Amino acid sequence: MAVVEKLAHFLSRKGIAYRLIETEPANSLDALVLASGRSQHDFIQATMLIDMTGVVMAVHRFDSAPDLDSVQQLTGRRLKPLTARQISRLFGDCAPGFVPPLGAAWGIPVLVDEDVNTADTVIFTGGANHSLLEMDGRSLRLALAGAREGRLVIHGQGVGEREALTLEQVADKLQKLYRLPPMPALALRILRLTGNPEASAKELSELIEFDPSMTAQIMRYARSALFAYPGQVNTVQEAVTRVLGFDRVAHIALGIASVQAFDVPRNGPLGMDNFWRHSLYCAFLCQGLAARAGHDKGLAYLCGLLHNFGLLLIGHLFPTEFDELNALREINPKASLQALEQEVLGHSEQEDILSVGHGAIGGILHRLWQLPEPVIKAAGMHQHIGYNGDHEEYVVMVQLANAVLKEQGIGDEFNADDVPALVAALGLDITDLERVKQDVEQVSSDLDVLASSLSS
Repeated sequence: MAVVEKLAHFLSRKGIAYRLIETEPANSLDALVLASGRSQHDFIQATMLIDMTGVVMAVHRFDSAPDLDSVQQLTGRRLKPLTARQISRLFGDCAPGFVPPLGAAWGIPVLVDEDVNTADTVIFTGGANHSLLEMDGRSLRLALAGAREGRLVIHGQGVGEREALTLEQVADKLQKLYRLPPMPALALRILRLTGNPEASAKELSELIEFDPSMTAQIMRYARSALFAYPGQVNTVQEAVTRVLGFDRVAHIALGIASVQAFDVPRNGPLGMDNFWRHSLYCAFLCQGLAARAGHDKGLAYLCGLLHNFGLLLIGHLFPTEFDELNALREINPKASLQALEQEVLGHSEQEDILSVGHGAIGGILHRLWQLPEPVIKAAGMHQHIGYNGDHEEYVVMVQLANAVLKEQGIGDEFNADDVPALVAALGLDITDLERVKQDVEQVSSDLDVLASSLSS
């Protein structure tokens, strides 16, 4: 059924016209929107909220997210998002994640963002995972009759039709307007050492031992069950030569040292605690994928480890915007981070710089720090599904790793993914992916412990 029965009956009874758009089945509303080829701004969606008084539906643009403080100002109620289980009970006739933004069909009171009621045309789900409804503004306003209108999202519709800057212009403005953190001295020395083919384990160990905290973290890493080394590991040099290898130690040390350039809160879904957990899991997955696909394992590990540094730079330079983004991610755990970034970063005072997103910002930073080209591309392009270009294999590895982690609730990337296409792009099959996932599952507790130690 393309439109669930309650909604079809409601629209028929009200005499509201709409156009049905048939699509291929999708596993999420994000995927359905992406596959449609239409602008995200043409779509509206529902966010379900609840308090002791009852349930409310907030209707807003797909490329926005409700701000609970704004909702409280409008309603006087401290509403919180419903859980997926609560939503499935209310909308048992709808596919999971495909709630139509017309609460009146289910007898649910509706709040509508002021930007929605000015739309000429909107598109939204009819409750099925294989179709969409398109409706003109007049019909939509009739369907939302009785809804309470107000400002529900953090920002309004935007700041005008300014022409977007190129990445080169963004990089130039960042350097001119802000004091970008230089690569920490120790990280720079490690980076230079890794570029020397004659460098020895002894030289790397001596560099790491300059920093007692890093020494302790590398030793903890080497002694973890991740590597199941049967003997004692008493020095950094032993960790390099007996357990971890030169590249792995150099890359994790580079990551540890580089993070010291940023002042970012620990808490929240985008804070330093979750940053390290996401980064380590992604690095481990990328390394496993590279081993099976015949690519450089060490470079793949570094791409996974450093791909999200753009978030750290945003948190460091623009703490207000970062705090807003962190709060929005917390109350919208399943929304696309790109959509949340458009809502917060694309309408801030630094709109022309930040609207490119954290991926591009990270790629710019990595280029300024003169990191390897695959690392620059993996950071800069990991939000761009379908990327074709230089070092594509490393970009795809990070995208695939993020898709796997999304299934486990790890990380911040909740964009739509075509996992079979990503797997095929690496020359692998689903069996290869399953084996890499199993490898990660076996060491997940150790990765969690390591992530906790690195963020403290």
